[in-house]
Amino acid sequence: MALETQSDRKAVTSAPIEDVLAWRWSPRSFDANATITDEQVLSILEAARWAPSAVNFQPRRFVVGKRGTPTFDKIASHLTSNNKVWAPNASLLILAIAVKADGPTADARPNPWAEYDTGQAAANIVFQAHALGLHAHQMAGMEVDKMREEFALPAHFSPITTIAIGKVADVGLLPEDLQAREIAERTRLPVDTLVLQRD
Repeated sequence: MALETQSDRKAVTSAPIEDVLAWRWSPRSFDANATITDEQVLSILEAARWAPSAVNFQPRRFVVGKRGTPTFDKIASHLTSNNKVWAPNASLLILAIAVKADGPTADARPNPWAEYDTGQAAANIVFQAHALGLHAHQMAGMEVDKMREEFALPAHFSPITTIAIGKVADVGLLPEDLQAREIAERTRLPVDTLVLQRD
């Protein structure tokens, strides 16, 4: 049975939250035969475009590749560790990049909120994908310098995460060492731990 049909993947929350939030999770087992349409890709990128941004600087850029394209293969080739095992089965890979300065020169004004803003756009990508009936998994495990070289990124463009998007597949398709992680109980710190003060 594909994990997306299993009720135990829904977050157990201490207060009601929207279904698109509660049902979001990060699978590693993707259907290697599932495809993603151009319309779905555009919808996902449009969600990223409309993410919040400090002073509306929008300091985020993306490299986007569908499975079977050279761009997809280039992104996949610079993933590390176990990510190289499962991520190539996704339908889409997106490299999210923070623009950390307002220009390419050494005296360009740095943007201290670039990574934060890029993270917000990445979150929009994930939730829009989920709203489209897809799943997404963000990865920090990548060769940042090689990604920068591969895509000829200037020094002030910093790769932050790679997002795999596609249709979830059966856990049994994963190597045994990843199967336990795929079905492990979903946990989060309690609200009272996260909030230092609340009146």
